[in-house]
Amino acid sequence: MAPESTPTTRIKICGLRSAEASVVASDAGADYLGFNFVEGVRRRLQPEEGVQVITDYRANRKSSNRSAIFGLFRNQDPDFVNKIGRNAGLDYIQLAGDEDDQYISKIELPVFKQLWVKEGMTSPDLDTIVSPLLVAGHGVLLDSYNRGTLGGSGKKFDWASAENIANRDNVLLAGGLNPENVQSAITQLSPWGVDVASGVETDGVKDPDRIRAFIEAVRST
Repeated sequence: MAPESTPTTRIKICGLRSAEASVVASDAGADYLGFNFVEGVRRRLQPEEGVQVITDYRANRKSSNRSAIFGLFRNQDPDFVNKIGRNAGLDYIQLAGDEDDQYISKIELPVFKQLWVKEGMTSPDLDTIVSPLLVAGHGVLLDSYNRGTLGGSGKKFDWASAENIANRDNVLLAGGLNPENVQSAITQLSPWGVDVASGVETDGVKDPDRIRAFIEAVRST
């Protein structure tokens, strides 16, 4: 499900809401772009809106870089998820709810399961949750647990709990990353990939300068 292994940390820019910001991220070298289709959250895109944004991004990107596209969903009907996946030409589905194996089996595209790292969790605690998903062929996204949110809170969890886990293939590290601290996260955990949303925003809007700064910080580590 993943591209061939390279020593480079993969980069996902999530919570995109415009073709312009998506083009900036892709042209700067992002491996993955994330679009949120979860009802009731700030970064949500309506289905038709999301399809249009992704279509416009593909028509306007300037570099040869082809960023893979994630769609974020939570406890939504699998038929709805699959329909958006087809209409938008998604590459991956990110699931942020209580989706079980039976639910995941109905999803047509490769899945990354978003997991919430709670205060006090240890690396062995996290391993018992992460390993079965990886063995089943799914990806994992580790995010900070903040009651009532779907991530993108700008708060990080204790990175020690992800030691020897974040560096596994198809594991994305999220939660409070930004251009100022992502190098420290990479130095400590050597993650397979990193995911950022609020850390590249200014006043709640994707900031082209911070997107480029984040990607440059990762690439230079």
